[in-house]
Amino acid sequence: MSVILSASVVRVRDGLPLSASTDYEQSTGMQECRKYFKMLSKKLSQLPDRCTLKTGHYNINFISSLGVSYMMLCTENYPSVLAFCFLDELQKEFITTYNMMKTNTAVRPYCFIEFDNFIQRTKQRYNNTRSLSTKMNLADMQTEIKLRPPYQISVSELGSANGFSHLSVAEYKGTGKISAAPHQRLEPVTLPGIVSFVLSLLCGALNLIRGFHAIESLLQ
Repeated sequence: MSVILSASVVRVRDGLPLSASTDYEQSTGMQECRKYFKMLSKKLSQLPDRCTLKTGHYNINFISSLGVSYMMLCTENYPSVLAFCFLDELQKEFITTYNMMKTNTAVRPYCFIEFDNFIQRTKQRYNNTRSLSTKMNLADMQTEIKLRPPYQISVSELGSANGFSHLSVAEYKGTGKISAAPHQRLEPVTLPGIVSFVLSLLCGALNLIRGFHAIESLLQ
């Protein structure tokens, strides 16, 4: 059975949970996924704005925009297009309901827990595809995912000590891969290097003086 199980709204900069669905199951697999949710929440600022983490029988998908991330947990066979359409609906409604000032200054976890009502209604619609509005343009989302597929996070990357430590949104090109430029370290300046630099300056000064003399001789 392919269903959406839960969803959360999290602030990107510090992983503060702003709202979440309140009907988590208590199975072992779900408890493990809750751990992944927390781990991802702490790394959101270092991750691309559209990602998928596959954890065996479950997938975690999320999108981030304007400092807020919208995360959802679904079964592994739930269609990716529907998953990101669901997240897109959450994003649009949250942005419409709450301004950025409120989300930026929030201090308490789950201070927008009333948003859970919308999450629950939307989740029920997406778990019964026949009740989905015909106005939904799945073709647009499908095209967008093909052009800019979500980055596939592996469990090993998520758990590594240095995983995503140097990632930025600019490095994400929408190809499902991240390639960061290698870091270059400058070598310390040595005494021969200093001498060579000074001699180069002197030679440059001499050439400049010769140039002035040549111009003067031409003008005389």
